[in-house]
This record gives sequence, C-alpha cells and structure tokens, in this order.
Amino acid sequence: MRKPELAAAIAEKADLSKEKAAEVVTAFTDQIAKSLSEGDSVTLIGFGTFEVRNRAERQGKNPQTGEPITIAAAKVPAFKPGKALKESVQ
Repeated sequence: MRKPELAAAIAEKADLSKEKAAEVVTAFTDQIAKSLSEGDSVTLIGFGTFEVRNRAERQGKNPQTGEPITIAAAKVPAFKPGKALKESVQ
C-alpha cells in the first residue's frame, strides 16, 4: 500500500475527504520525521516505536572492484513493532 492508497482508506474509514486524509497522513509522517531528527522516539502503544539507531562503522566491498572499503558510522531510522501488531500479522 502506498501513501495515496493509505489516505484513501483512511478517508473512507474516518468519513473524511481524500484531500483531508492525505493532509493527515502527510502531517503524521512529517511529525515522525521531525521527532526522529531531534533524537526523540515516537511510540504508538500497541502499534510500535519509531526510533533512531546508531549503526557502527563497518567494512564492506566495492562491488565493481572487490576492494575493501570502510562504510562510515550512521544514524538510521528504525521501527520496532508492538505486541498487538506482531500478533495481528501472525
């Protein structure tokens, strides 16, 4: 499911216009991104937690030449599903 499809599903379920639902989805994703960029995590009880994780520096290979390269450490966004979400998928 892509963002427009998600907005359409929310519009139908919440009795909103598709445009209003698209604004809500955009505001939701923008706020999560803003919180993560500030170093905060976002927890939605029963759904999961969006957080920033630190990835350590590591060794890799250049796929064209095969020579070893160092991949720099980075902060990456991550999602940890909640118990209710895990159970709904099984």
